[in-house]
Amino acid sequence: MITKRIIPCLDVKDGRVVKGKNFQGLQDVSSPVELAGYYSSCGADELVFYDITASAEGRSLFTDILRQTAARVFIPLTVGGGIRSLADFERVLGCGADKVSVNSGAIRDPELIGRAARLYGSQCVVLSADVKRVGGGFHVFARGGRDDTGMEAIEWIRSCVGRGAGEVVVNSIDTDGVKAGFDIELLRLVCGAVDVPVIASGGAGCAQDFVQLFRQVPGVDAGLAASIFHYGTLTIPDLKRELRANGMLVR
Repeated sequence: MITKRIIPCLDVKDGRVVKGKNFQGLQDVSSPVELAGYYSSCGADELVFYDITASAEGRSLFTDILRQTAARVFIPLTVGGGIRSLADFERVLGCGADKVSVNSGAIRDPELIGRAARLYGSQCVVLSADVKRVGGGFHVFARGGRDDTGMEAIEWIRSCVGRGAGEVVVNSIDTDGVKAGFDIELLRLVCGAVDVPVIASGGAGCAQDFVQLFRQVPGVDAGLAASIFHYGTLTIPDLKRELRANGMLVR
């Protein structure tokens, strides 16, 4: 069994961490700088930082708050939001990111993934796929879950990995913030379609949800969550103890 990673996610809007449900109803949580420092020191394996309105607002990701956040982090940091060009990759990496996450930018220009992978290496390029059930299938959504692209999600993810994406974050809009467990059906389909690390995002409400995730979809490499960590419902050390007690390998 592969070692499972636990990854908190900072959804940042106007310089503050926010959280909602099904990508809606965002509420203020805390400072990304303070939260990043806390997670880096308490056992998180990696950290994800999303500027969640950059794509919708057609702007570049805020770099000042990113630099401050990266300075507090001593674990791998993935950053996304408003990534539309190689210049955006360069700027975000220059601010301290280890990996760059792209979603809407790849939908507009799928070849961006290949260009970035050739320049920086596949390990640096993360596909973030916002996925929702539509008419009995799974569709990819753009602009922070606002726009249905009409594209079938599994084939889209497969094609992006073929272009050079070295990791996939699967964001289930249906389970986001619901705290009723990860989208097992969707994750099984994705893991069966690609041979790169897959990170599950959306739906964690308790430690048992992570246990079920890794047990039912053993191909998943990591579980990503936000609100249960932000609000203290579950600490990362407690989660890792529970995973170890269930026979799972964690760092």
